Amino acid sequence: MAEDSGQDKTEAPTGKRLSESRKKGQLPRSKELNTFVTLITSSALFYYFGQSMGQGLLEMMRHPLQLSREAVFDPATPLIYLKAAFAEGVWVIVPFLAVLVVADLLAATLLGGWNFTSEAFEPKFSKLNPLTGMKKIIGIQGVVELIKAILKVLLVSSVAWNLFKLYFDELMGLSRVPVDQGISHAGDIIVFCLLILSATFLLLVMLDVPYQLWNHQRQLKMTKQEVKDEAKEQEGNPEVKGKIRQMQMQAAQRRMMEAVPKADVIVTNPTHFAVALKYDHSGSGAPVLVAKGTDLVAAQIRQLALASKVPLVAAPSLARALYYSTELNQEIPRGLFLAVAQVLAYVFQLRASTQYGWNKPVPPSDVSVPDDFKQ
Repeated sequence: MAEDSGQDKTEAPTGKRLSESRKKGQLPRSKELNTFVTLITSSALFYYFGQSMGQGLLEMMRHPLQLSREAVFDPATPLIYLKAAFAEGVWVIVPFLAVLVVADLLAATLLGGWNFTSEAFEPKFSKLNPLTGMKKIIGIQGVVELIKAILKVLLVSSVAWNLFKLYFDELMGLSRVPVDQGISHAGDIIVFCLLILSATFLLLVMLDVPYQLWNHQRQLKMTKQEVKDEAKEQEGNPEVKGKIRQMQMQAAQRRMMEAVPKADVIVTNPTHFAVALKYDHSGSGAPVLVAKGTDLVAAQIRQLALASKVPLVAAPSLARALYYSTELNQEIPRGLFLAVAQVLAYVFQLRASTQYGWNKPVPPSDVSVPDDFKQ
């Protein structure tokens, strides 16, 4: 396929291509979306629960400093207070960290959905190729990452500078209030500013998510030849399928020709159509069409019938009606019973005349075919 190697990838990825990429762990992901969700979640937690968390940490630090004289000289006391402080710290910090972990996991599934595949853990030595890394740096991906980094710096620095100017006088005035109130108010200002700074990442997310979706589709695009090759793999090679159909038709025709010598009569056009009928005298069913054909196949049926001494009856309208209305190994339609009965009656009389030396009967010349079956 050397001639196809230069084709442009203009075709949208097929369902199979998307499924394979998902198995390989190739999904659209946005680091900006993950960062935004993590920052906004932590900022919101600090904003709503920061005071209670600070109070819990303050209590954790205050208890070890409120020791009695006896406890100070007791060697076991430091370990006891250390365990208590650790337990208090865990109850304060762990819920906060647990919420952050859940938020981070959910953020990773917002774009591309949840996906677990072992192929993502397999070592790929191609990633160690410095040329591949250079292509990413100087390619479109590197340019996009550079633009995002510049936007981050400009966006965060501009918002931080405006917040600093907004709260500068208020922060400077904290030195004139009691320490407890000053620390509490400073914490509120810092947490609020952190919340605003985190929210500014929403602009980057609005730009990065559509780009990641577009870039994922671009990377999975296929050439026209790849689409054709995939269709061949799924549906089978047309040449092979054609060869199989040809062999099946040949086998079916061979079986059909094997049934001609066993037929009771061949109804002909007389040159363009030939239909072989077999009637089971002991059964209760209608005559069955065991072979049919036109032109060359019809000629082969007639030759085989003559060689096998199967009677040929020229009934053009009946031959065409049987050919078009009845499939192989099927009983003839009820509407053609009377016409076929006339032909079979002639065949049975012909057999009797041959067996007993009677005069040969006259072939039927007025075989009537209903208008619904005329072709």
